Amino acid sequence: MHIETEDYGERKSLRKKEFSSFDVAAVVNELERTIVNARVSNIYQLNDKTLLFKLHKPDQPPLRLIIEAGERLHLTSYAFEPPQVPPAFCMALRKHLRGAWIANVKQHEFERIVIIQFRTKEGLMRLVLELFGDGNVILVSEKGGILQALIFKRMRDRSILRNEPFCFPPASGRNPFKVTRNELAQAISGFGDIQVVRALARFLGVGGVYSEEILLRANVEKTKSCNSLADAEFDSIYRALQTLLSAVAASQTEPIIVLAEDGSYVDAVPFKLKRYENCGFQAYSRFNEALDEFYLKATAAEQVASSIQIEKLHQEAERLKRIIAEQEQALSDIEAKAERDRHIGDLIYAHSSELQSLFIKFKEAKSAGRDIKAFDAEVFAAEGAGRTSAGFVESFDARNLTVTVCINELRFSLNLRKTLFENASEYYERGKKAKQKIAGAKAALEDSRRKLAELEQSLREAELLKATKPQETLNRLIKRKASQKAWYEKFRWFKSSEGFLVVAGKDAVSNEVLIKKYAAAEDVVFHADIPGAPFVVVKTEGKAPSEATLREASEFAAAFSRAWREGAAAVDVYWVKPDQLSKSGPSGEYVPHGAFAVSGKRNWLRGVPLRVAIGFVEDDEGVRFIGGPLEAVKAKTKVYVVIAPGDFSGKEFLKQVLQALMTKLSRQQREKVDKVSIEQIREFVPYAKGSLIKSGF
Repeated sequence: MHIETEDYGERKSLRKKEFSSFDVAAVVNELERTIVNARVSNIYQLNDKTLLFKLHKPDQPPLRLIIEAGERLHLTSYAFEPPQVPPAFCMALRKHLRGAWIANVKQHEFERIVIIQFRTKEGLMRLVLELFGDGNVILVSEKGGILQALIFKRMRDRSILRNEPFCFPPASGRNPFKVTRNELAQAISGFGDIQVVRALARFLGVGGVYSEEILLRANVEKTKSCNSLADAEFDSIYRALQTLLSAVAASQTEPIIVLAEDGSYVDAVPFKLKRYENCGFQAYSRFNEALDEFYLKATAAEQVASSIQIEKLHQEAERLKRIIAEQEQALSDIEAKAERDRHIGDLIYAHSSELQSLFIKFKEAKSAGRDIKAFDAEVFAAEGAGRTSAGFVESFDARNLTVTVCINELRFSLNLRKTLFENASEYYERGKKAKQKIAGAKAALEDSRRKLAELEQSLREAELLKATKPQETLNRLIKRKASQKAWYEKFRWFKSSEGFLVVAGKDAVSNEVLIKKYAAAEDVVFHADIPGAPFVVVKTEGKAPSEATLREASEFAAAFSRAWREGAAAVDVYWVKPDQLSKSGPSGEYVPHGAFAVSGKRNWLRGVPLRVAIGFVEDDEGVRFIGGPLEAVKAKTKVYVVIAPGDFSGKEFLKQVLQALMTKLSRQQREKVDKVSIEQIREFVPYAKGSLIKSGF
């Protein structure tokens, strides 16, 4: 299928080349509901123009926000590998924004500009994303000054420079939300015989796709000249525009990816467009999801297409190699000259007495008014007589009054108009200037070598992609999709030997959330009889847990209490129903965050031993560790170890646990475990300390 592009008359297959104002509005509307009040966990810079913000929002899975200057903005469910060394711009953003809270997300005047406001320790800051042209990302202080920018530059209409006041670029058109019907008609008529589709795009700044869409909905021929439009046609154009604006303002979107006949992606739009009514499509619940999938597949297609540039990359690599060879030779020449000039200066001083006599003779001859040729003959006559100073002289230049000498097989000239030591100083100065050139030459050489290394890396990647089918490339990218964690994975948890989900808080905040949000009336809540213990909830799902599950939950509550850190062997544990917990203490007593007052009968389990089992499992989910009460782990694997409170701690103890498990595995299993980090064991070890007491299998 062929679809008309933004070039209006040209026909070719289309892929999304830019965000429109409508795209920005739809994305921002969704982001306002999603990322506002989220906290910035970290910031990564994936390439020259792309940033990834990792966001955390209480009681929600991590959010990943992709920001690409001049290209796109959306949430992503895919994991990306950032460079090992963060670029300077990324580090600057981390300095100001890591740990900040997102206050709001806005579109500036229906332009392709997004403003994300952050609450930071330094006050309110704005991150301005420009999605037009080459794009930019600009960090603005609370006072309106530019703190950082992806690209600093001075322009005719404004400048993006550090510490200067931030100014928005000139508007690309009138804000369509603020345009009346008469203003629209008057402005379009003023374009004369220009095609209406072009006039509409220029006046409103909404781009070619949506200018065409407005005219399709208005049933107005896009090639019609502006001065030939009737009032009824202006009415239709204005109504079509308002229909689109109303849909985006009310978030009445139907996000789709438009498909070509061969199933390839054509475009991603926030609602169905008439220009694509004969195309296939994939529907999504959110525009962010559609964009995420669109750009994933577009990335795969671009990677495969890049393989056709291999020959050009080879040519560029050869050109850079020639430049590097020339730069290396030039650097070698400069270094040799610097060394030669320094050495000449040293020779002048080393033979100053002999050379000084030559200068004295010249001065005497000049004072006596003798001809330079007579002086020349006198010097060489002295050489014949075996006088030392003359033995250095090779020739005279009567015109320029210089003498060429040769000392230790090194030839150089001396200016007879200057003193001997002025000549030495001049050679030293030349050496210094040459050394200054060396620094610049080395920098240029290193820059060329860096470019060659990057080019050779691109060449290797392109050659690899050339041998990779497009679908294989897509599959490789799809594997990066981050799995959505279940709600309980934010807490400590295990499945009991009977299959009940048992969840424990990790700290005061998660204790509070666990009880208030996730503890249902039919559940059972455990707590060790010691300050500094987590709440543990058995999710019963309306079923009655047996004594085995209750015992395992009590062991879990005991193990992760302060009793483990203090080295106790056992502790008492009780359980209650969620409705027995309250934030209102007796007689108005204060109940701290993460704690609850307990009313009514407590069901006690006395002397619950402190122990935790850690096991190895290999199943459809891959190689992984599990941990929890002994009987719960034994129900899932025969390969396990049991730990109790002890004095071993940190990575050394984690290595002990891993080594104890390794001894029970086959060689193939050990190879798989070798690739697993010991940090995956840490979450199962209370306070990251203990001692080994038993192993299974």
